[in-house]
Amino acid sequence: MDRCIKSILNELLVDTFNEILTIEQTALKSGQLNDLSVTEIHTIEAIGMYKSRTMSEVAADLGITVGTLTTAITNLVKKGYVERRKDENDRRVVKVILTRKGKLAYRVHEKFHSDMIKATIEGLSEEEERVLARALGKLNDFFTNKYLTKNESEKE
Repeated sequence: MDRCIKSILNELLVDTFNEILTIEQTALKSGQLNDLSVTEIHTIEAIGMYKSRTMSEVAADLGITVGTLTTAITNLVKKGYVERRKDENDRRVVKVILTRKGKLAYRVHEKFHSDMIKATIEGLSEEEERVLARALGKLNDFFTNKYLTKNESEKE
């Protein structure tokens, strides 16, 4: 691959990553979810729509400690997006579940991502979609293997 293509790819990846974060934050601030941060909406996304989850499960999905998640959940409970519940079988276990307001936030954010994917693949052939998916999968593997697993081993 020539240097020019590598430079273009680097610029596109960096710009796209930064723009997604900026657009998400702007969409949140200007819409009906203006009291949520990007981190909070991703916490809502990790909790999920349909069942309660333990704090440990959500923290693991987000790659954060339960202590860090506890702070985020406390804020989301105060804002009315999340509810804490004791597990029926083991009262020591705390589960979190989305409220109606939390489910609305989840759906609004899901639509943002759905629209982003539709715009990305619009006009692509099935083969181009597969190539894009394979390339993004390789990028994801790079981040996971190079940075996330490294950070996990540093925590131990």
